[in-house]
Amino acid sequence: MSTQETQPESGGLYAGLREQPWVTAAVYWLGAAIAVLHLVMNFTTLFSTQWQSALHFIGLAALGMLLYPPLRAGWAAGSRTLLAIDIALGVVFIAATVWIIGAEDAIYDRGVNMTPWEQGLAVVTIIAAIELTRRTTGLVIPALIIIALTYVIWWGGWIDNIFKFAGLSVETVLFRSIYGDDALFGSIARISVTFVFMFILFGAFLLRSGAGDFVIAIARVVAGRVTGGPGLVAVVSSGLTGTISGSSIANTVSTGVITIPLMKRAGFPPRFAAGVEAASSTGGQLMPPIMGAGAFVMASYTQIPYTHIVVVSFLPALLYFLSVAFFVRIEAKRLGFTTTSAPEGETLGKVMREGGLVFVLPITVLIAMLVSGFTPTYAAGIAILTVIGSSWLTPRKMGIRDIIDALALGSRNMVTTGLLLVAVGLVVNVIAMTGVGNTLSLMIQDWAGGSLVIALILIALASLVLGMGLPVTAAYIVLATLSAPALYNLIADAQLVNVIASGQALPEAAGAMLMLAAPDSLALLGQSMSHEEARGIIDALRSIDPSLVIGLYEQMLDPTLILGILLSAHMIIFWLSQDSNVTPPVCLTAFAAAAIAGTPQIRTGFTAWKLAKGLYIMPLLFAYTPFLYGDWAVMIEIFFFSLVGLYAFAAAFQGHLERDHGMVARLLLAAIAVCLLFPGQPWLHWGGLIAFVVFFAWDRIQAGRQSS
Repeated sequence: MSTQETQPESGGLYAGLREQPWVTAAVYWLGAAIAVLHLVMNFTTLFSTQWQSALHFIGLAALGMLLYPPLRAGWAAGSRTLLAIDIALGVVFIAATVWIIGAEDAIYDRGVNMTPWEQGLAVVTIIAAIELTRRTTGLVIPALIIIALTYVIWWGGWIDNIFKFAGLSVETVLFRSIYGDDALFGSIARISVTFVFMFILFGAFLLRSGAGDFVIAIARVVAGRVTGGPGLVAVVSSGLTGTISGSSIANTVSTGVITIPLMKRAGFPPRFAAGVEAASSTGGQLMPPIMGAGAFVMASYTQIPYTHIVVVSFLPALLYFLSVAFFVRIEAKRLGFTTTSAPEGETLGKVMREGGLVFVLPITVLIAMLVSGFTPTYAAGIAILTVIGSSWLTPRKMGIRDIIDALALGSRNMVTTGLLLVAVGLVVNVIAMTGVGNTLSLMIQDWAGGSLVIALILIALASLVLGMGLPVTAAYIVLATLSAPALYNLIADAQLVNVIASGQALPEAAGAMLMLAAPDSLALLGQSMSHEEARGIIDALRSIDPSLVIGLYEQMLDPTLILGILLSAHMIIFWLSQDSNVTPPVCLTAFAAAAIAGTPQIRTGFTAWKLAKGLYIMPLLFAYTPFLYGDWAVMIEIFFFSLVGLYAFAAAFQGHLERDHGMVARLLLAAIAVCLLFPGQPWLHWGGLIAFVVFFAWDRIQAGRQSS
């Protein structure tokens, strides 16, 4: 979830109308009822998957109409007449959705023919999805939906290039938009109904049980004993809070109100304090086990088990948070801070006794069940029960009212995300119908000219542009649909080049395909050759038929490696889709932190962007190393050298290791960081490590002499 995926503040919507008791009560009890409905849908078989998605949309739409007015300012925001019209409009939207879903069997009985009345109901349902998404996330997603639907119906035939599309009838598009597997109530909506809703609800129960307070307390006690402790509180608390919410903006506003003033009082510059909070909170969607909605979508797209995605994501997420922590420590050393003590009266044992069980036990149960093979939905349900049970072992016991509060909070926290995931299915459906995704993937490969680095830059730029208007989850879905095949092919090509260049014996079918591509190179096959020669053979085969190269992957690459490459491609896009949170000019997580710190928004954005460099370094590791699919020894080795490299990188950026440095020393530190992070060269890694240890030891000695 992203910066746009936030819940409304208490004062801005419908002005005073929203705060009237009957509106507040309606939102509260409707939210609790929606949560109960989702529990029934997820743990019984009373509803078909189509009805589950429809009821999910209906419930969140009703909440959305109450929470989000059509206009946020001016007379309309507080108009009683408009509120009444809104409620009536909500009734129309809900009735149209119920009717059109109930008409599915009759439409099939008529040979997939929709009556004009049914077509009208389908249009109303689509308009409802567009309008509610506009209210909750802005204009970008509705604009994309309208462009996509009109392209497939109307103006696609006007284009005179590879994107030309002859067009489909209005009836066909409406039918596929409602009932298609990738459409409004299709696969993405089902992910929202099951995994995403249950984990958001789990987070709400954790927050209501007091786990959020425990996270802050434990961070203060643990980080308070090291240099730059107040800054590390922000990193630790945002990382732990991320396991609850998976939302960068939720992390920022919930932990930032405590950590940013704490850092400012400790002496950190306000802009740096806000940047630390924004960068740390962005990691909330990268931190297992929840990882926002993106991890569930990724599991659906790739058919890789969610548990596997969570497990291999832990080390990269830990590296990201440590990279932010390195900036904090170095800045604290640069400013001359010393270690601090924990707040008076707070000890680790006391904090754990008072609130540890309500956080640690449910998270442990959740992870244990996921690793044991239970579905994420079932695991989240048991974890919710564990939250309630473990709260009775603490002073803050959850009663009936607390449970209802958590149910209502879970539904309310799901409104924006749920409506987004339902609506974005309309865009994905058009991409699937027209083949635009494959076309664009081929274009990316062509523009990149076989260079994985150029492809990564193109995708990073696209993610930044999309992220300016799309929530992170939507940006990942759109980017994954459009560019994941290209990225997968480029990474697989690199592996294929290595195999061919190594001269190893080839399967008979693979040899026949390569002979077709490069008969003049027949003598070279099965012998060592240069990477350029091997790449030339693959390019020649692709020019004949790209599908032949796909066949080579299956013939010559290990199935585990192919799965790892697929995961790497999607994880690269997932990580890059986070960058809009902290990258100017539109970086709403940084803007939220700036509002708390009282600092300029854009300058705070640049500070957060600097501190969040891990968002760009990790995708490079995913692309060029087996960080996500190697054996554990290899993954830990990559983790270790990357850890030291990131520290050297942070020191080069800050111009300080154990003391201040000029440009020459900073460039040397940057070179050491590159050596440590450079893929596939052990001699560079060990050389960089030795150089860093020597530099650090010498720097520490010199710093000690200066201080004495």
